[in-house]
Amino acid sequence: MANKDSKLPVDKSSTTDVEAFLQKVATTAVNKAAGERGRLIFAMDATASRQPMWDRASQIQGEMFAETAALGGLEIQLAFYRGFGEFKVSSWLTESAELLRLMTSVFCLAGQTQVGKILHHAINETKEKPVNAVVFVGDCMEEDVDKLGALAGEMGLLGVPAFMFHEGDDPIAAFAFQQVARLSNGAYCRFDANSPNVLRNLLNAVAVFAAGGCRALEDLAKRRGGDVLKIAHQVTDSGSRKG
Repeated sequence: MANKDSKLPVDKSSTTDVEAFLQKVATTAVNKAAGERGRLIFAMDATASRQPMWDRASQIQGEMFAETAALGGLEIQLAFYRGFGEFKVSSWLTESAELLRLMTSVFCLAGQTQVGKILHHAINETKEKPVNAVVFVGDCMEEDVDKLGALAGEMGLLGVPAFMFHEGDDPIAAFAFQQVARLSNGAYCRFDANSPNVLRNLLNAVAVFAAGGCRALEDLAKRRGGDVLKIAHQVTDSGSRKG
């Protein structure tokens, strides 16, 4: 278990963090059959402290569908926890309006984290039909890191990477989220809540990855530039190795 005396990362988000995250996305294999929609679980902490970021993510999510339309589309399942042990998941959605309607109907409630339920759900969903990626957005951690690690390792074996977006600089959360990302073969990135464009680019990058793999992500980099452009070279190298 992590403790406050551990040497945990405490530095704030940086360009290097974003670049490292995007490089990891670019070199991750996507488990999707040709002609199928990508499948992505979009999971969020909906405890009381999360309301501002929930509202911001609601505004961003429509772009995830738009970016992947030409790649065959994307199925997104919304998952969130809040309050006293409440954990909910939506059906698989293929339209941005459906997801927006759901997200704008949710209000945040005080409660403890339930990341373990998200990971366990992703495992169960994948056993029914492969999930290409899990995105999680949160700011704190109150669970047993070792138990989360076991679940993340199982996700890694199933080919389901977890992309962990960390708002803020809580060191306990940073340590736990990094472990989940590493063991699931995903990636971790800390972001500044005051920089919504960074979160937008990161979410869109993962959505494009889930729908079309590394080559599609390279195309997005050419069109978008900025943070995503930084991974163009790594994407090309990854595609060459796989070809």
